[in-house]
Amino acid sequence: MGRLGFSTTESTRLLLFTVFGALLLSAGLAEEEGENLSGLSNDPDKAIFAVRENGTTCLMVEFAVKFLVPYDVLALNGIDLITEQASFTLPRGAEIEGKCGSTESEIHISWKNGAYVFRIYFSKEFRDRGIEVWKISKVQFVYDTSHFINAYNPGKHTASTHHLSALVTPAGRSYLCTAQQTFTLISSDHQKGITMSMSDIQIQPFDITSDFMFSEPYKCITDQRERLEETLPLVLGLILGLIIIIMLTIYHFHLKLTANQPQLPRDRSMYKNM
Repeated sequence: MGRLGFSTTESTRLLLFTVFGALLLSAGLAEEEGENLSGLSNDPDKAIFAVRENGTTCLMVEFAVKFLVPYDVLALNGIDLITEQASFTLPRGAEIEGKCGSTESEIHISWKNGAYVFRIYFSKEFRDRGIEVWKISKVQFVYDTSHFINAYNPGKHTASTHHLSALVTPAGRSYLCTAQQTFTLISSDHQKGITMSMSDIQIQPFDITSDFMFSEPYKCITDQRERLEETLPLVLGLILGLIIIIMLTIYHFHLKLTANQPQLPRDRSMYKNM
């Protein structure tokens, strides 16, 4: 019987296959997938999307989003261009993709077979005194004006923010805000300004500890101010009521003290005649 063995070439090939298989396995383990959870919300305007990595939620967004997009149409004279505006909301049935990282994450939301793509980019950074925060660093919106009524020279355009630092939130917490947050994006279509507004927001792009669950919320300043405005009249009413009670109590004790004192006759002339 001949001795079973491997040549140097075969050994090298086996090693390469092993390394390549390990790389494929690690890439498969880091697979990211999007989840559409909008059916969990009773609000028809609110969407809930998540990005999962290795079967665990690593990014979640919950919000209602509205777009206001200016575009050109041909005037009735067939010569001049006039500007119209398309208004639409982010649909709940959109498709989701995303990427999760330790310091950078992103979510891509698309609908109408890629005619519209809404991308949000997140990043982490350290602020003063070593406080770690996350923020939205960029927002991008790709749209196709061929879906707009009577659009002139229809086609795809990309609108983006510039030097954005929005929704700054302490690391490890989710951002929570009922009030509307508005962003302006500059379009490749003759530098037109696109308005994107979000409301009923809860977002967390990093450090999610429980699957499909947001961490402790960090409320936006606008909501805190509105809550103060709601509670301030109540607090002032309680203080005013307390002051009235104290004054009535003092007055009551004053009446009791004066009632126990001996009363002197008002007409003192009777003492002179005695």
